Amino acid sequence: MMQWETVIGLEVHVQLSTRSKIFSGASTAFGAEPNSQACAVDLGLPGVLPVLNEAAVAMAVKFGLGINAEIPEVSVFDRKNYFYPDLPKGYQTSQMYHPIVGPGEVEIALEDGSTKRIRVHHAHLEEDAGKSLHEDFHGMTGIDLNRAGTPLLEIVSEPDMRSAKEAVAYLKAIHSIVTYLGISDGNMAEGSMRCDANVSVRPKGQQEFGTRTEIKNVNSFRFVERAIVFEAERQIELIEDGGKVVQETRLYDPDRDETRSMRTKEQANDYRYFPCPDLLPVVLDQAYVDHLRSSLPELPAEKRARFQDELGLSAYDAGVLSSSRAMAEYFEAVKEVCGDAKQAANWVQGELSGALNRENLTIDQSPVTSTQLGELIVRVMDDTISGKAAKEVFAALWNGEDDSADAIIDARGLKQVTDTGAIEAMIDQVIADSPVQVAQYRDAEPEKRGKMIGYFVGQVMKASRGTANPQQVNALLRQKLDNL
Repeated sequence: MMQWETVIGLEVHVQLSTRSKIFSGASTAFGAEPNSQACAVDLGLPGVLPVLNEAAVAMAVKFGLGINAEIPEVSVFDRKNYFYPDLPKGYQTSQMYHPIVGPGEVEIALEDGSTKRIRVHHAHLEEDAGKSLHEDFHGMTGIDLNRAGTPLLEIVSEPDMRSAKEAVAYLKAIHSIVTYLGISDGNMAEGSMRCDANVSVRPKGQQEFGTRTEIKNVNSFRFVERAIVFEAERQIELIEDGGKVVQETRLYDPDRDETRSMRTKEQANDYRYFPCPDLLPVVLDQAYVDHLRSSLPELPAEKRARFQDELGLSAYDAGVLSSSRAMAEYFEAVKEVCGDAKQAANWVQGELSGALNRENLTIDQSPVTSTQLGELIVRVMDDTISGKAAKEVFAALWNGEDDSADAIIDARGLKQVTDTGAIEAMIDQVIADSPVQVAQYRDAEPEKRGKMIGYFVGQVMKASRGTANPQQVNALLRQKLDNL
């Protein structure tokens, strides 16, 4: 494996969050009954004409601006001709020669903390096809045309990725950008974001690319990584056994964790592209582009840099918290309440994210609001409760037992004992009840006493039912034991 280099390029299909389709007024809502959202334009009936959805154009341009891409003044729609049952017109309206977004770049974060820039060749608008249904028709295939005409932005990278992990990092970066921009929900389970991976291998040091295969329609980050790893290993093994890689389209089977041949790879001329005679070229003036530029939100890379520079977060924390718009907004809301960015980061990435993962929830679905979590952190910072008690309060908030940390703290008697006299009384009792341990502590070398004091801390915390302030307990215990 060390003698070979994997070369990867991705074609990412992003469903744009328009309410209607790219060339018709039919709804794009997910989950409708089959064929209930396909109008005469989507069905390709004789005499109908497409009308371009301006919202799709605006969303495509926003994406281009978000990756610092060239925005051509003129883009043109083409017909991509092929026959398939879920394509009733016999062609797909796409953009082959003059796409709406030109060359740009996306920065990805690597595992070692460094970054890498992946070039985007272009992004173009196109319509989605329908969907073939095989499960419920006993040897026949059903066709659902609800998706036909749904607006897609296809984002085509250069072959700049050299590992499956880099490919996943790039895909996640694209996901962050489109969701930050609000142009797609990025829901891969519902088909809002799909990926075709072009994979080839070559001996290390060789400049010429190997023969590539295309893995179609992979719909999760995990499957993209596994599919690329399998395909690269398959190609290497094939070449080392004296075979040749065939340019073809393959499918990934997650159940078997393998790719398998689907069809030989078509060339562009197989589709007989030509400009669509029913659609005029799209002409964008600079004022329109500038207006869209002014509406852009703070994007992931900018937010990540601000979290580091202004809030003092580490590169890792800033990267995690800026990875999704919802996560970043939740974190910033928590920080506003508690006033401490590091504490907010620790709790959002720790206790909150752990609970969300266990329940398979997104941060938008969190039972604990940002205000509730911020108020809980305040009670830890002002020593009202201990860290252990805070986790108990968090669990109660998560389960909806009350709507505020303070109410739970009062109801459960979780306030820390910070009264020095009360803590000293408990310490004195523990020392009196532990003559053997006191003698061992007194006889021990100073460097060993640090570990031995844990016994006494535990006994005091037990006596206080966990409500004594641990820092005060430690300090007072050392003082008293060292002066015996």
